[in-house]
Amino acid sequence: MHDLVDYEAQGIPTVMVASSEFVGAAERQSAALGMPGVASRAVYVPHPIQDATDDEMRAKARASLDAILDAVTH
Repeated sequence: MHDLVDYEAQGIPTVMVASSEFVGAAERQSAALGMPGVASRAVYVPHPIQDATDDEMRAKARASLDAILDAVTH
């Protein structure tokens, strides 16, 4: 989150991609860092991630691609 906030402060568009398990933590941390918009533009993929197979991760990535592109370009 610190890197994303730093990039955004420099005018470099970012988008965080994280597991849906971390929505609350991302919202609290981005707000504490003074940029709550970073978490509100984040793309959250279905949890869990850790035990997902490569094929499952590819499916999560494909399903999220449009949302990621939209978040980084708007």
